[in-house]
Amino acid sequence: MKPICLMLPAMLGITFATIEADAQTWPTKPLRAIVAAGAGSTIDIIPRLVFEQLASQLGQAIVVENRPGAGTTIAAGFVAKSDPDGYTILVNSNAHTISPSLYEKLSYHPAHDFAAVIPFGITPNVLVVSPAKGWKAAGDLVAAAKVNPGTLNFSSVGVGTATHLSAERFQSSARIQAVHVPFKGGGEAVSEVMAGRIDFFFGPVGLVLPHIKAGRLVALAVNGSKRAGALPDVPTTAEAGLVDAEYPFWFGLFLPVKTPRAIVDHLHRETLRALQAPNVNARLASLGVDPMVMTPNEFDAHVLKEIALNAALVKAAGIKTN
Repeated sequence: MKPICLMLPAMLGITFATIEADAQTWPTKPLRAIVAAGAGSTIDIIPRLVFEQLASQLGQAIVVENRPGAGTTIAAGFVAKSDPDGYTILVNSNAHTISPSLYEKLSYHPAHDFAAVIPFGITPNVLVVSPAKGWKAAGDLVAAAKVNPGTLNFSSVGVGTATHLSAERFQSSARIQAVHVPFKGGGEAVSEVMAGRIDFFFGPVGLVLPHIKAGRLVALAVNGSKRAGALPDVPTTAEAGLVDAEYPFWFGLFLPVKTPRAIVDHLHRETLRALQAPNVNARLASLGVDPMVMTPNEFDAHVLKEIALNAALVKAAGIKTN
């Protein structure tokens, strides 16, 4: 019988060789995409458009499974503990970088336990109100809030979400205070604004665009660094005179951190190719999604930077989960 100390290097060599071989042939079976939001949400709709093209390129089906809840931590926690073989992937958004500031006992770390693969794109959140309010510009809303401090309210799709933090950053910039009313989904958050029971909402372009076009909502500003391609006549928050009110909404792909780098790079290349396919590119543009081209390393760095920025914002706003 060979000594264990002599067998261990050989066993490790076999293991690494197997992993490398798997990485070279990946994928050989369907992929499982865990979406950290409910069906019909922006985080769900956009990836499905990309996955249709990506599955064709990879020659394997991509099965989408929605696991919403707890500020996207349910989905993220599940993927973090999945086998790092490239067959279970996470679809998440800015919320991925907010969770460490809201949940003291996360079972994972959004940067250390994941390999960021690629962003699907970025879109500003749009400040929308009911036409019945009579506000034509962001300054009108701000003026109304200052005349009657604390009487306005705003909706979100949950505490600590990008829709919530967008409003918090806006309030900080405008030096106003409004009451936060969180909902479980974008549909309800929007419908309450249209009904006039909620004063304003910061929603992704794709979610609010149909209502803006139909005249059910008025867009006052977008909180990106530039105007949205789908809403060229709507000014940015900076153009509206609000400094440091930007909080664009992004979404992307993640894998467990121990996934072989060859698989991470392969998935990155194929997803980028899918995003650049004319049919996919045109569809994303129509939904107000702009390209956010990053390498995996750049995306990793972006996640780390946002974790720190969001921690400061959550602390300043005094945001807490129940």
